[in-house]
Amino acid sequence: MINTFRRTLIALLVTPAALVAVHSSPVAAAADLPSAAAAPFVKVGYFTQWGIYRRNFTVKSLHTSGMAGKLTHINYAFGNVGADGKCFEANEAGVGDAWADYQKGFKAGESVDGVGDVYNQPLAGSFNQLKKLKAMYPNLKVQISLGGWTWSKYFSDAALTPASRAAMVSSCIDLYLKGDLPFIGNSTRGGVGSGYGVFDGIDLDWEWPGSEGNVGNIVRPEDKHNLTLLAQEFRSQLNAYGAQVGRTFSLTAFLPADPAKIAAGIEIAPLLSSLDFATIQGYDLTGPWNPVTGHASNLYPVSGSTFSVDLAIDTYLAGGAPASKLVLGIPYYGKGWAGVSSTNNGLGQPSTGPARGTFEDGTEDYKKLVTKTGTVFYDPTAVASWKLSGTNFWSYDTPQVIAQKCAYIKTNGLGGSMVWSLDGDTATGELTTAIHNGLQ
Repeated sequence: MINTFRRTLIALLVTPAALVAVHSSPVAAAADLPSAAAAPFVKVGYFTQWGIYRRNFTVKSLHTSGMAGKLTHINYAFGNVGADGKCFEANEAGVGDAWADYQKGFKAGESVDGVGDVYNQPLAGSFNQLKKLKAMYPNLKVQISLGGWTWSKYFSDAALTPASRAAMVSSCIDLYLKGDLPFIGNSTRGGVGSGYGVFDGIDLDWEWPGSEGNVGNIVRPEDKHNLTLLAQEFRSQLNAYGAQVGRTFSLTAFLPADPAKIAAGIEIAPLLSSLDFATIQGYDLTGPWNPVTGHASNLYPVSGSTFSVDLAIDTYLAGGAPASKLVLGIPYYGKGWAGVSSTNNGLGQPSTGPARGTFEDGTEDYKKLVTKTGTVFYDPTAVASWKLSGTNFWSYDTPQVIAQKCAYIKTNGLGGSMVWSLDGDTATGELTTAIHNGLQ
C-alpha cells in the first residue's frame, strides 16, 4: 500500500477529521504537494458514440464546455470486433452505429467550427467533428477504443493465433488509422482514406481477458498471454505504418481493478512494455448489485469494502508496472441504491434495489446528481463521497474527492487520469476543471 508519509501528504487536503456533511466548501490545491511524476500528466476522457442522442452530448460540447482544452486524449467508445476477429463498421442496433460515427450530417449550429456538413462530403458524423476539434486544439489526441463491456465477445478469438492477431490489427489500422471507411446502405459517406487523420492511436478495452465479462463473451485461460501477444502485434504494425506515413501512433489499454481479474488476465510487465500507458478502472468497485450501500470509487479501503483504487494500483506496481504508465480512472457518474435508511447517513445500510436513474436504474450522471436534493457526505478515510437524497443513496466523486485523487496521482508518480465518461460532466465541465487544476 501507499507508504505512511505519502498518505499523510494526501490527507493534508482533507479538512474534516471524521465523517461530515459537505456542500460546496473549497479544497486546498494539490499543486503544493511534492510531485514524483513529470508534467504534463495525461488527461484522458471517453467520448461515447451514443451520447449524441438522448444525452445531446456532441463533439461540439467538448468545445463549448471548455473540456477540450483541459484534456490530452479523447477515447472514442467504441469500435466493435466481429466474429471473424476483425474491426468493422455497421448500422445495426447493438452491433454498430456507422451513422453516428461518420454518416450523420451535423448542421452549422451543431458543428464544432460552425460550418455545417454538405451532402457530398465523404466524412461526416462524430469522426469529422473530432477531426475539426483537433484542428482547434492541436495538442489533443484522439484514439479509437475497441471493445468495451458490450463488444468484447470475440476478443479471445481475435487474439488466439499469430494469424488471427495479425488479421485483427491490420483490419483496425485499415479502418481507423488509414481511414478506409466502408460505404454502407445508400450513404455516400466513406471511401478509401476518407477517415484518415481522425485517430492518433488505438485503445484496447477487452473486458475481460481470462475471466467473466458480459454474458456470452468467449473466455479462455490463454487470454492472459494472448493479450500480451496481441499488444505486441499492435505495437509492431503501428510502428511499421507510422514509419510509412511519418507519424507516431499510440497504443493504450483499459485494465481491471479486481486483483483476481488482474491475476487471471494480465501479464503486467510484459503487457505494459508494449503500451504508451494503461488506464486502470477506478469505479464500479461496488454498486446496487450488492444489497448494502457502499463506496463505488473509493481511493482507500475501509471496513466492509473489498476493493479500492489504491489496492488496484498497488497490484499493478507489485507486478512490475512502471508507475508513470498507470493512469487512474475516475467516474463522472454515481451508483445508487433505493430504500435506504438514514442510519450512519445511509452508508453500509441495506437497500431495496437500484435507485431510479435517468438512463439506467442504479446509475446517474454527475450533472444530474448535483441537482438532486439531499446532503453530501465525505469519508476522509476512504476518500469517497455520497449523497443521501430522501431514501436514495448515491455514491459518486465530487471535486473534493477528485482533488485528493489528483494528489495521489502526483505523490505516487502515476501517469495521469482517465474519466468515464465526458457526457456525465456539467455544461461548464466542473469535474474536468477539477482534474485539470489538480494535475497542473
